[in-house]
Amino acid sequence: MAINMWDKLSMQLYGEITKDNEYIPLQEDESLDTSEIAEAVELFRSAVFTGYFRQDPLPYILSRFGSIMSKQIAIAFREEASAESSDIEPEALANSITEKLLASIPELKRILSTDVKAVFDGDPAAKSYREVILCYPSMVAISNYRLAHALLGYHVPIIPRIITEMSHSKTGIDIHPGATIGEYFSIDHGTGVVIGETCIIGSHVRLYQGVTLGAKSFKFDSEGNPVNEPRHPILEDNVTVYSNASILGRITIGHDTTIGGNIWQTASVPPYSKVLQGRATISSFEDGGGI
Repeated sequence: MAINMWDKLSMQLYGEITKDNEYIPLQEDESLDTSEIAEAVELFRSAVFTGYFRQDPLPYILSRFGSIMSKQIAIAFREEASAESSDIEPEALANSITEKLLASIPELKRILSTDVKAVFDGDPAAKSYREVILCYPSMVAISNYRLAHALLGYHVPIIPRIITEMSHSKTGIDIHPGATIGEYFSIDHGTGVVIGETCIIGSHVRLYQGVTLGAKSFKFDSEGNPVNEPRHPILEDNVTVYSNASILGRITIGHDTTIGGNIWQTASVPPYSKVLQGRATISSFEDGGGI
């Protein structure tokens, strides 16, 4: 059979493209399937919000979720060098973690129910809990985060970041799975919200669009690599942060505090505080006067 010009060019390029690259490791064995992970996230949301998304019977949803997660977790551990030092085979470890994850779904549902309540209570435009579950991008981001955080608690590599970045791409809300977030958490509107890896957020905390809970700076080790240490803020219970505020560094925002919009906060704040911008000066101009 004759080889067309595109086949010939493809064979010539194959060697170049598959050369070793320090920053883009080759995946020669079975690699993570992001489409299956996306299905697992959908199945998880269909389980905790029963009847809202997929209409399959709940036992099937849970079984399919377990099957996907055990397979993908095993692949993730095989791809990690740390798995080589483990005395447990990746498949056995993945099965054990998946069993624990399935058993935790009722508790994750309870926590997510508090988030639904908080989102509903914080938005007069919400007409029902059903509307919050079906329509609000913050619930996509928060539910993905709750699942990813649980997986990270079992030291599952890579998959937690894949899950939160899926919702980041979809909603514009960036929650690192390493953040610790309490119950009754709500994000209103949500676009542009960033929550860093080492954030600690208490219960009954509300964020508005554009809020950044970030690092002010970070240290480097002797080889020039960033040091992973606590570098993001702590928000205690009952804190509200309004739109486009930036709270940076390992500082503490005391409980029952309000941070106003467009604030740049790099110092700790005691409980029961209000951090607001100065009022704008209003001037009127008539017939050119005051110019």
